[in-house]
Formats: sequence, structure tokens, C-alpha cells
Amino acid sequence: MSGRQRSKTVVKLEERKQAARPKAPAAPAVEPDPLYGVVLLKTALELKRRKDGSAEEILRGVLARMRIPEHEFRAFLEQRGDLLKALGMQGK
Repeated sequence: MSGRQRSKTVVKLEERKQAARPKAPAAPAVEPDPLYGVVLLKTALELKRRKDGSAEEILRGVLARMRIPEHEFRAFLEQRGDLLKALGMQGK
């Protein structure tokens, strides 16, 4: 081989795609609303400012003021378990 020629490498991608596919269909992902980040920020600020009330109560109040459906936001939180843990709501 001269300096300009390269050897060809054959990669079998089809086998890897089939092996990487999950066996069971995953639950449909909840599309995060851009306001969910604002909800989290407002909740964090309220938790820091107010010493009374639980994280649940404050979160419900923020969701009510912002008119965001609680069940949709909770589905987003379930999908992001790290956020549930950060808010102290794991297992609820």
C-alpha cells in the first residue's frame, strides 16, 4: 500500500441495530413543556423563601398559578426520576 491508500474496514451495522433494540415497547415519552423548567425554578424559589408548607403543597400552588395540568407535570417528573429525588418526592 502506498501512503495515500487506506485499508477498507467493513462494519456490520445491521446486527448491532437488532441487538440494541429493546424487547418490550417503552412507555411513550412525555413531551416536556418549556414551562416545566419555570415551574421547577419557581418551586425552588418558594421552597427557599417559605419555611412553612411541604414541597407538595408549594408545587401544587405553583402549578395552579401557572395553569399547568398537574397530571401532565407529574408524568414528566415520573419520567425524570432524578427530579423527583431532588424535590424529595420519591415514591409519591
